[in-house]
Amino acid sequence: MRTTLSGDDLRRVDAELSDTDSFLERTYPGDRDGRQPVHTVYVPADRYNADLPAQWAAQALRAVAEHGGIETVCAEIGVPAALAAQIGPRVLAKLEREPIEDLRIDFEDGYGTRGDDAEDAEVERATGQLREAIEAGTATPFFGLRFKCLEAPTRRRGLRTLDGFLTALAHRGELPDGLVVTLPKVSTVSQVEAMVGVCERLETALGLPSGRIGFEIQVETPQLVLAADGTIPVARALHAGAGRVTSLHYGTYDYSASMGVAAEHQSMEHPVADQAKALMQLAVAGTGVHLSDGSTNVLPVGEPGHVIDAWRLHHRLVSRSLAHGIYQGWDLHPAQLPTRYLATFGFYRGGFARAAQRLHAYVHKSGGGVLDEPATARALARYLHRGYACGALDEMELREATGLDPAGLALLARPKSDTESVLPLSGSTDE
Repeated sequence: MRTTLSGDDLRRVDAELSDTDSFLERTYPGDRDGRQPVHTVYVPADRYNADLPAQWAAQALRAVAEHGGIETVCAEIGVPAALAAQIGPRVLAKLEREPIEDLRIDFEDGYGTRGDDAEDAEVERATGQLREAIEAGTATPFFGLRFKCLEAPTRRRGLRTLDGFLTALAHRGELPDGLVVTLPKVSTVSQVEAMVGVCERLETALGLPSGRIGFEIQVETPQLVLAADGTIPVARALHAGAGRVTSLHYGTYDYSASMGVAAEHQSMEHPVADQAKALMQLAVAGTGVHLSDGSTNVLPVGEPGHVIDAWRLHHRLVSRSLAHGIYQGWDLHPAQLPTRYLATFGFYRGGFARAAQRLHAYVHKSGGGVLDEPATARALARYLHRGYACGALDEMELREATGLDPAGLALLARPKSDTESVLPLSGSTDE
């Protein structure tokens, strides 16, 4: 076809936008490879031991058994019978195989202030137990610590705990895979910048590769959501992390209390929570940084009626977060594990058939009732791959329903180029 713009014209545009191209590639690289856990379990440091995941699994399974079994629990919390038949056995298997996906040894609010000698001793004991679990192959897929925040009263104590924890786990210039560090109660961008400097100095001292230590930011203060000048610091804080920020976590109760919400009404679904999380969701979009919701402190313990009510609430809140595009949250008690996985598995299995059908039509160009664009196809692939990663979906059924294996789904979900091209499995056919 005839064109008007010359090669010089096109090169001029390339030159004009070269800085923008570099900025977008550096700042918004898209979803990163790797699994996002469906939850984070926080355990006070003095309660942690190498066998804790197995202990939580036993307590979770016992809670289900004491309330009539998984089918009865599903019926009580409102899971449709057909869906319950699909997810019930899978949830029990998950609790036996991998009850906790992400574990945080808590030296902050869950631990409190006990004096330097006591906390130093606890760091040594906890890291010894964690090393034992890692060596035995029983550690959770993700694990780490939450230390005290960088505000003046707790700064040095928190950094001492972080230092001792990482020093104990570092070995021959390496840290164990799956290690996660949580920086709580961040209120200013400068605290994130200071944390970057701490990470750099620890890496140098411990002989670690540059950039090895990443960290999560807990959003628990209004000052990080809206600054005095009207800007949104949480977005700047994420980028001030120099590529080290792995996740933003919403802190339900500290944030709600700081906003003046009465204790009775503090909740993951309060309007102030939704406002903060919406801004956090905007901040992480396209960056590869994960987003996590907070927790409910209404625990399923005590009288049977209270347990069922707490399970209903937890199941509904987890389902709500998933529907809002927030795929991770906090759990605080073993008996919350059943409803965490019932809600999560129900989310993925409940929409599996429709998502797989649409993705199959897109990949095989076989038509269908919905004309999906590449961005939607990526979202469908991410949805199915998340379901596979947590155990809600099996590889064989993914292959049969979409013509793609998990690797193909991952490639479509996070393409390395703009080709948007994913070929079906060898031997698959269009329907």
